[in-house]
Amino acid sequence: MNPLKVTALFLSMAMLLGINATAVAADRSMADEKVVLQISDPNPFKQTLVLNVASNLKKLLGRDQVDVEIVAFGPGLRLLQEGNANSGRIKGLVGQGVQFSACEQTMKKMTKILGEKPALNSNAVVVTGGVTRILALQKQGYSLIKP
Repeated sequence: MNPLKVTALFLSMAMLLGINATAVAADRSMADEKVVLQISDPNPFKQTLVLNVASNLKKLLGRDQVDVEIVAFGPGLRLLQEGNANSGRIKGLVGQGVQFSACEQTMKKMTKILGEKPALNSNAVVVTGGVTRILALQKQGYSLIKP
């Protein structure tokens, strides 16, 4: 059977069973290295740093040789808010295969404070919790880096 059909069938089955298809796809990666980058700081310098690290990993190890996911929670969610100065860089990194996850728990808290749900970058995927996403990725063999 065609490998693409097998993957599509596997992901379809995962969705039917209620399994997070993104997590399943990441677990089936053929990359030699898997890295999750944490951003939980509102500092623009830290936001630039986490994007630089993701970019450097892709350049130095090879685009297809490393899976990179940036998980934003707490004040770090500002990186993934619509209109952030780094939106162009985020789009470029997505083109290189970097995934961006936004913490739903942080979004709920921000909604309470702001009175409305924060608008996110269209490339961000909302996950139930930032820390729980990191824990799940670590179980799949990802190394946690907090620049």
